[in-house]
Amino acid sequence: MLRLFTDGGNNAVVRLPGQRFPGVLIRGDSLSILRSDVSEASEQGDVAEACETAGLLLDDLDALLRQEAAVLDGRYSD
Repeated sequence: MLRLFTDGGNNAVVRLPGQRFPGVLIRGDSLSILRSDVSEASEQGDVAEACETAGLLLDDLDALLRQEAAVLDGRYSD
């Protein structure tokens, strides 16, 4: 049985059947935006703009990792 640890939203922390650890489920549209942002950063000719975009992407990924860590640390319950 799928176990949902967080409220939905644009992403959720879930554990799939047979898996020991949870993972982060990212909605398709959010994943597409993330991919688009990575593409934009890689195509920018201006290094400062590319670094700024990369920093925003890093912030987004850090938020996902903090959400998963909160589940692993027991700060979320179902």
